Amino acid sequence: MRNRCKWLLAAATAIVALLALAVFGLFQSAKDGIPVLNYHQINDTEKNALTVNTEQFEAQMKYLADHGYTTITPADMLDTWENGAELPEKPVIITFDDGYLDNYNHAFPVLEKYHLKATIFLISDYVGTYPNYLTWSDIQDMDDSGLIDFESHTLSHEELTKAPTLDEAKHQLTGSKDAIEWNMGSGKHVRFIAYPCGEYNDDIEQATKDAGYRAAFTVNYGLAEPTENHFVLDRVPIFGSNSHTLLRFKLRLCLAPVFAPLNRIKMDLRDTHPTLASFILVP
Repeated sequence: MRNRCKWLLAAATAIVALLALAVFGLFQSAKDGIPVLNYHQINDTEKNALTVNTEQFEAQMKYLADHGYTTITPADMLDTWENGAELPEKPVIITFDDGYLDNYNHAFPVLEKYHLKATIFLISDYVGTYPNYLTWSDIQDMDDSGLIDFESHTLSHEELTKAPTLDEAKHQLTGSKDAIEWNMGSGKHVRFIAYPCGEYNDDIEQATKDAGYRAAFTVNYGLAEPTENHFVLDRVPIFGSNSHTLLRFKLRLCLAPVFAPLNRIKMDLRDTHPTLASFILVP
């Protein structure tokens, strides 16, 4: 029994040491990472996890403005990684998925107030079709401000890995890109996409490259890092419908270099060591 306890203690110590080394290594690799905030709806009526109320959203944007963050676009980030362009000291990217009407009615005035840039990933078939989604007129108004960038979230939000055929997935990728460029005109070039539900595989990644995209975003929690695959970039999901949202926002933003590597380790352990994974807590 004593020998077994010693063995278990030694094994536990080794696991902790390996985790510590992994966290340190990932933290070092994440120090040049950029937080890409991931929002969906901004309103005061919905009570689901994907909705942040307007007051909380403004508090979060005010925090960014008051603490020296500078909003950039995905293109700014890729220009730095690929061409050596300079970035401000504390860059951050604000993104919204789907293209809800409340992005125009509630989020846009706040972004204008603090002069913050953002990127909205549009489900192009939903634009002007459903009452709770943006119209092309709304999009043009926001585009004219110079603050809002519009990119792709596919034609109809079909999970690309579950498309009936690869050709259908390719249609979702190219059709949305073409629709946004045609409707916005004025030399608009769609170069970025957020995968619906964050789903992708090797075939989807290759199809995304072939469709002319420059990079793609998932829903995995982490910083976007220059050394990672540019077609599986992480983001920092910002959820609502809970208390202490600003505190949670600060934790996710400011401690992302620590917690994002922990989350990556947790995800790696989920299938092989689920019990161990459950002990890794990420706010």
